Amino acid sequence: MRSVWKGSVAFGMVTIPVRLYTATQEHDIQFHQVHGSDGGRIRYRRVCEVCGQEVPYEEIDRAVEQPDGTIVTVTKDELDALSASGHEIDVVQFVPAEQIDPVLFAKSYYVEPDPAAVKPYLLLREALRDTDRIAIGRIVLRQRESLATLRVHDDVIIVQTMLWPDEVREPSFGVLSTEVQLRPQEQQLARSLIDSLTSDFDPGLYTDRYTEAVADLVTSKAADPGAARPEAPEPAGSQDEPVTDLVEALRASVERAKAQRRSA
Repeated sequence: MRSVWKGSVAFGMVTIPVRLYTATQEHDIQFHQVHGSDGGRIRYRRVCEVCGQEVPYEEIDRAVEQPDGTIVTVTKDELDALSASGHEIDVVQFVPAEQIDPVLFAKSYYVEPDPAAVKPYLLLREALRDTDRIAIGRIVLRQRESLATLRVHDDVIIVQTMLWPDEVREPSFGVLSTEVQLRPQEQQLARSLIDSLTSDFDPGLYTDRYTEAVADLVTSKAADPGAARPEAPEPAGSQDEPVTDLVEALRASVERAKAQRRSA
């Protein structure tokens, strides 16, 4: 694994140099958009709707539209000036594990100590484990400050970034206020069903059946001799002829493909 952050964990007078590694990875199959009739890739271009010119990425700023329609542009330099910096996870408190609602958790990272800091790392790990506590701190990742927890996962300390409290929506379902009578025998049956399905959690028993099915489908279709193998695209035209409308560009591609099929 490649580390994504290097810094230190600080609590009290103790500082532990560490590296963070992304703890999870998604295995979704990545699809491209293609023209269904010939398999050609569909490309999107950044086109200004005012001047009609294709805009290079370095000339693109960000903007926020106000309720009255005013566009407020914010440059990259202005955003950079507001960005946080720092390479220290400053632990500010320890809390009982059950007080952290899992809905607040965002992304997880494994924490590896520097070789010279193994002892304080192990002391922190065992103290968290023995007291059943979670450390709360602040961390700066990708120039954004986040709340974070430090807890023990197997034999490794794991950092989990957290959502800010105002980022969690309040549920509001009026239907739940409906008066419903739950009979004792119904509740007992529900508890009995839960008891009959209760066992220790083993994540190895579960697999992503949808992704596996998609992978099998792609494999079988790739083995088909008739699978689309699009020709290399023709060289782009002069840069003096900017693409002014994505729809027109796509329409032109369709017409060209039709002409190629007629001449074949």
